Amino acid sequence: MWLLDRMLRRIIKRGELMARYANGQTRTYGKAEAGWPTIRISLTDKGAPSFIARNPRLGAAEAWMDGRLKVEGDNIRGLIDLLRANAPWEKGGNKLKSSPSKRMIHAVASRLDRINWARRSKRNVAHHYDLDARLYDLFLDADRQYSCAYFTDPDNPLEQAQADKKAHIAAKLALKPGLRVLDIGCGWGGMALYLNRVADVDVLGITLSEEQLAIARRRAEEAGVADRVKFELVDYRDVTGTFDRIVSVGMFEHVGPPHYDTFFRKCRSLLAENGVMLLHTIGRMGKPGTTDAFTTKYIFPGGYIPALSEVVRSSERTKLILSDMETLRLHYAYTLDLWYDRTVDARDEIETIYDARFYRLWLFYLAGAAAAFRRGGMCNYQLQYIRRRDALPLTRDYMLESEGALRRTDDHRSFLATAAANKTLAAE
Repeated sequence: MWLLDRMLRRIIKRGELMARYANGQTRTYGKAEAGWPTIRISLTDKGAPSFIARNPRLGAAEAWMDGRLKVEGDNIRGLIDLLRANAPWEKGGNKLKSSPSKRMIHAVASRLDRINWARRSKRNVAHHYDLDARLYDLFLDADRQYSCAYFTDPDNPLEQAQADKKAHIAAKLALKPGLRVLDIGCGWGGMALYLNRVADVDVLGITLSEEQLAIARRRAEEAGVADRVKFELVDYRDVTGTFDRIVSVGMFEHVGPPHYDTFFRKCRSLLAENGVMLLHTIGRMGKPGTTDAFTTKYIFPGGYIPALSEVVRSSERTKLILSDMETLRLHYAYTLDLWYDRTVDARDEIETIYDARFYRLWLFYLAGAAAAFRRGGMCNYQLQYIRRRDALPLTRDYMLESEGALRRTDDHRSFLATAAANKTLAAE
């Protein structure tokens, strides 16, 4: 108990955490303050405090999942945010550290985990994306966009923010009718189908998830565009041909630093001489690091969030020109907040599909990720690449003009109206 007690006293200075231990003792950490929450927790057995303190990030997650750590109102998001708010990234704070020996072991294991050979990449993707399809329907938007949305207003609903994200990306691709587009890591096909609809382009989407492939192909058939929007189960390293545009959203996090050079060399070889590539990835605002133990074990085995320096270092070796870069700082926090809320609303359904432990795991994952973008060092990068310096207009005006036009299209308005109608029916 003393180890966790000491850790919490060191971390929590603002806001209030009230803890009840299994021996009946209660302790209060921090102090009540306007604008800061009061969170109440209980530890249900005498071994839980030490279990958490020796490896805080993984230990707290597993204690929560197993019911050894309980939070009043099941407000795990409030607990995580209180801890992270007391040690924000901008002020150098990471006070939830494991013991030195555990950090050393994790650092070595993390480096080995980043080596994603083709066969291992498929297995890692299946671990997360081949979960029961009903789970994703419960917390994602109607188009199943499982990546950072784009909020022109923090109060926008999820469907609008995800539709705006697609328009934001499409504008940066400078699309024209008839172009051939490669979508690396196409998910359930939403981006590929959107680009075909709004820009009259042909798209090849590739994935390593058999579940995603089946759904994407079915969606293309239902839309009557299977001859122009095709999906394949193939590793990016095995793609052949030439493409006028390449887009990749939320896939680069699964590549792994040992393979960054391979990724960019392959993209350059696939990209037409006057082509454009848009890479959307989660990134670190600071220097390179390691993936936390909880994420590696339960969520994204083989995943790694790159620092900008790691991405650019590899891309510059291929002579791809970084023609535009944007940092999305809080957009993913807003996205994850909405996913969290929908997960809470769907608790009964999720526990029916899986069980209560999985529900608590998923909630911890979403809450921890939101805190990492709101308080920690995580962000999203959108990196635009070209092979020829004259492949795009001289100024960024074309992006703004195209994005505005896309948001005014009947397709954009129709999608939002349909999504709103579906949400109303679901509520009823």
